[in-house]
Amino acid sequence: MPGLTLQTDAIVLLKRPPGDTFQTCTVFSTEHGNLLIMQRLPKKAGGALAPLDLFDEAALLLDSSNQGHTWFVKEARLLHRATGIGQSYDTLRHASTFTATLARNQVPEESREPVMQLLRQVLASFADTQRADVTHFKALYLFARDEGYPIRQHWFPTLPSADRELARRLLNQPVDGQTAPAEEVARLHQRLAEYLRGHTEILID
Repeated sequence: MPGLTLQTDAIVLLKRPPGDTFQTCTVFSTEHGNLLIMQRLPKKAGGALAPLDLFDEAALLLDSSNQGHTWFVKEARLLHRATGIGQSYDTLRHASTFTATLARNQVPEESREPVMQLLRQVLASFADTQRADVTHFKALYLFARDEGYPIRQHWFPTLPSADRELARRLLNQPVDGQTAPAEEVARLHQRLAEYLRGHTEILID
């Protein structure tokens, strides 16, 4: 049976520790959702096909010999690299936790376009803000919304009034204008994660 070939733009959500020859990544594509890809590592630095990095958006030419279970990178052209994320450990932690959540969940076809738009906006925010905690909270909430869950109608009523007001401020105001203490954002984020685990099919670490 002949192999499959696929051309798509995708963002790297998850990168596993590389082996001697290949590195393995999970990427997200608007057309195809999550894809498991393997990229051959260059034998020397500065090779023609530089390794993809976490959060990279790239134009990929892929082929598969096992009917699309795993794809091998034939060509990769970098479209965008969110370089600002790696400058802060806290930002890197929040950003990688969110993209790992996306990597664990298969997004249905009808939701992929808004999820890709959200992913680009979230990575740009992580790269440019000092409030990675707020960006992560908003990202998780909006991802659940884009997956079709009536989260405002079902989750908000479970919150104490002070937390409802905090959630509204976090969601409706620009990230860089937020002044909520980090511990309050973390507590609300935990409540949201617990709700999603108990009332949705979204898989969260």
